[in-house]
Amino acid sequence: MRITKPIIPMLIIIALLWNPLFAASANSLKMDTVKLENPITVNYLKRHLKKSGPKLALTPALERNLKKKIKSDPLVGNYYHALKANADEVLTMTVLTRNVIGRRLLGTSRDMLHRVNVLGIAYLIEKDKKYLDKINEEVIAVSNFSDWNPSHFLDVAEMATAVALAIDWVGDDLPAATVKLAKEALIQKGIEPSWNGNKGRMYGTNNWNQVCNAGMIAAAIVIADQDIELAAKTIHRSLDGIPNGLMQYGPDGAYPEGSTYWGYGTAFTVLTSAMLKTALGSDFGIGDYPAFTESANFRKLTVAPSGNYYNYADCGDRHSNAGDIILAWFATQTGNSLYIEDDKFSQPVADFGKLHRIAGAGLVWLAQFEKTDEAELPLVYKGDGKNPIVIMRDGEDYYFGGKGGKGTVSHGNLDAGSFIWELNGVRWSIDPGNQNYNELEQAGFDLWGSCQDCERWNLLTKNNYGHSTLTVNGELHVNDGFAEMLEVRKGDQPEASFDLTPVFGNKLKKATRKFIKPDNNSILIEDHIETNVHTKMITWQMMTQADVSIVEGGAVLSQDGKKIMVENLSHPEIMVSVISLDPAPLELDRQIEGLKRLEIRIPAYLIENNADVIKIKLKAL
Repeated sequence: MRITKPIIPMLIIIALLWNPLFAASANSLKMDTVKLENPITVNYLKRHLKKSGPKLALTPALERNLKKKIKSDPLVGNYYHALKANADEVLTMTVLTRNVIGRRLLGTSRDMLHRVNVLGIAYLIEKDKKYLDKINEEVIAVSNFSDWNPSHFLDVAEMATAVALAIDWVGDDLPAATVKLAKEALIQKGIEPSWNGNKGRMYGTNNWNQVCNAGMIAAAIVIADQDIELAAKTIHRSLDGIPNGLMQYGPDGAYPEGSTYWGYGTAFTVLTSAMLKTALGSDFGIGDYPAFTESANFRKLTVAPSGNYYNYADCGDRHSNAGDIILAWFATQTGNSLYIEDDKFSQPVADFGKLHRIAGAGLVWLAQFEKTDEAELPLVYKGDGKNPIVIMRDGEDYYFGGKGGKGTVSHGNLDAGSFIWELNGVRWSIDPGNQNYNELEQAGFDLWGSCQDCERWNLLTKNNYGHSTLTVNGELHVNDGFAEMLEVRKGDQPEASFDLTPVFGNKLKKATRKFIKPDNNSILIEDHIETNVHTKMITWQMMTQADVSIVEGGAVLSQDGKKIMVENLSHPEIMVSVISLDPAPLELDRQIEGLKRLEIRIPAYLIENNADVIKIKLKAL
């Protein structure tokens, strides 16, 4: 059923269960999938699908509003000029070819989507035929590809989105032969392969669900005048499968695949919502899905004061300087100016660089924004779910992120218990982040297997040896061991705790990690450990790029003219060890300048009565 006002009280009751003083794990609560309204049939499309265009995230009324806002709103006008600069650059580029790199045509598909977005809007505003001619050239080229690489269906989905937007936005001005060719390609190279061995992608639980369904919905709407039965069954399937992807945002909006993949999956979800609303008058509950709107806060909060991401889960290192156009959709929906990156949208046009590949649709959302609210972000954020995180900050220069979760979540790593800490512009405890997929795949590396003995865990970016967490007996974490969030407390000295016990299998009886923020200059990590007969060595570890000096009771870290102390409060007699990881152990590892692992190794025989508390404090000097 669609989420409507009559069930809001039930959502409030559910929200109360997620008390900020005690956050029970999502794994311990059964959360039923909320279905979308799905009335799509042939007759429904005949009655409700708009007959004339544009109708994909754009309408004649929205086009008029955009033209007005370009002249009257400096922010919209500036972003449009950046988009037009992108379009002018595309005019100088050679036409796209079917360039498969490794197993992917994805780079070409994404380039096409970017070209259509900037060229399409530039043409609608300027009515300059040079933009139309370039769109025509590109659409003919990709429509004549032998296929859109259905073996890696993201490639098909993004290409279908691009071609569909091109035909919808400017199709009335394109040659009839181009439109005919493009619609045939949308059917034969887009939609039909989705029913041939790729149907499961539409029902998956990761970002593929969001991207693939967006592409098929866009294609189906555009070809509905050619084959309305195919269009109806394709859209119906998508509305049936999309909730499996949207459920991943629950219960708090924390996307389990991290901030980069939030940007990817969410971009196509908001585009889907926009396309359905403009074409059919409703998004059938997508935009109102539980925790989806709240995920905008997750996105904002996973960008540290330095501009770097809290980069867990195959996340990139740094937030884009071009402005977060995906957040502009959330701003338009909520009226909250917090989601408009004014500083980036108002920067000099020459500084934008290449815009997001759905920048054209994003500009339409930016032009729709009307401020009604300016809510503040929380200083303590609880993001429970499949890959739970906590973020603590002071709103200025202090930033801490800690997490639980498990390795087998989509794009997951063996990083349960890991943390990053940034103070005064310096990231002292780091996450090694992501690395290039294609380079690994071309080397014959099995990057995507996630079994306990799979190659993925050989990489420092993927295993626990490359993260600021605990390692027991020098062994890998248990790949499917889930470290649940136990508790998050707010207040003057906020804290959060995670149960790491499942991560260590039979090597420990119990392990609970607690993060405590005593003040705006320090972080305290407490590990409550219960050993058993299998416990040999417990290693507390922290990843850093800082220079390290070993001192009595810990170590002093120096970086960018600043210093902190790593203070071993519980075992001051045990010396800190420094393991250089520059170069990293494997040739295929990501090489990070100055990378090193601090270790505090505690032999099990030193632990009395099979229980101990490891207390390490990081504090500014």
